Amino acid sequence: MSEMRRESPFPMLAVDAARQLIMAHVAPLGVEEIEVLAAEGRVLAADIRSPEDVPDVPKAAMDGYALRAADGLAPRIVVAELTAGMAPGLTIPPGGAARIMTGAPMPAGADAMIPVELTEERDGVLLIQRELRPGDYVHVPGQDIARGELVLARGTPLGPAEIGLLATLGVTRAPAYRRPRVAVLATGDEVAEPDDPRQPGGVRDSNRYALLAAAREAGCDTISLGIARDDYAAQRAAIAAGLEQADVLITSGGVSMGTRDLIKPILAELGTLHFGRVAFKPGKPTTFATVGGRLAFGLPGYPVSSLVSFEVFVRPALRALQGDARPERPRARVALAEPIQPSPDRPEYQRVAVRFAGSRLVAESTGGQGSSRLLSLRGANALLLVPPGDALLPAGAELEALLTGPLLGAE
Repeated sequence: MSEMRRESPFPMLAVDAARQLIMAHVAPLGVEEIEVLAAEGRVLAADIRSPEDVPDVPKAAMDGYALRAADGLAPRIVVAELTAGMAPGLTIPPGGAARIMTGAPMPAGADAMIPVELTEERDGVLLIQRELRPGDYVHVPGQDIARGELVLARGTPLGPAEIGLLATLGVTRAPAYRRPRVAVLATGDEVAEPDDPRQPGGVRDSNRYALLAAAREAGCDTISLGIARDDYAAQRAAIAAGLEQADVLITSGGVSMGTRDLIKPILAELGTLHFGRVAFKPGKPTTFATVGGRLAFGLPGYPVSSLVSFEVFVRPALRALQGDARPERPRARVALAEPIQPSPDRPEYQRVAVRFAGSRLVAESTGGQGSSRLLSLRGANALLLVPPGDALLPAGAELEALLTGPLLGAE
């Protein structure tokens, strides 16, 4: 039996140093042309410039009447009615007007329009309540988007607004970065599938399913590698198989200092192990390696440590791999709702619920912060960055938080 190590051979890296080391090995994956109108979450690999003016011709800004501004307050004869889908084919003569609907092209001869609520029509004669200037209530060509204007920059993730813009411009295909393929492996003799019998003292495999879900939320395609028992050959074969299929490998468990913690030596054998410890809590034994240009992350076995380490180190790399120009989660200053006791030796990422309270954001703890207590992530929408120290941080003190979900409204 191997003897348990008393001291880790790996130096302790600061969080920022570890993140920088990871990102130094990350570059966007290949580019492919895709159908963009149902591609929410994909990231553009090229700038999109408008091929046309929007609107393309002068159009009515609202329902009303198209007319000549030079006719002043004189009554007009209503000569036609124009709807949004009609081509005008009409010229407005002096002293004339046409009913016009929102978005309808302005007819020739008309240089302004007046909203219906500022008018009165009697027996085909239009009376207006104010004089107009040329261009009043008219959307001019290029007012919304000008031909050649940069509409979406390379590195922009596609959401509802971006897809709507592309549809408006008739852009149905565009280059996008390829989604990373992420393989996730659970390790440990004590780990069982959620629907299998669990031996006394064993645990159900929550980490692999949570990490697969987190990778999908980050925009990746996922591969489940199952559970590898605490055997060097079995884990090495599973890791090698995952690296053959995926751009990124994530393992869960087996990165601490026990005799069955095999992930670090296997990754060191297969590739380059860049770090094996990080000065943060929870997740000190988080490990990063590269194998043949692929990224490999060894995450701790405790459920909270696994997901927090994913958020801090893995997710930004996955977003950068797919070309996201802003791969980091947003951060904000938040006030503590209750006192917090820092960890004495390491920065801690505590799970909190952040909500608006008047004009500021307030962070409320989700309860016990133990690494095994997955309930601490339920309802959390942020990770509170608590610096190390001995002094209790009082309620009202402000800290930085990594926002992982939508902010909550005021109670």
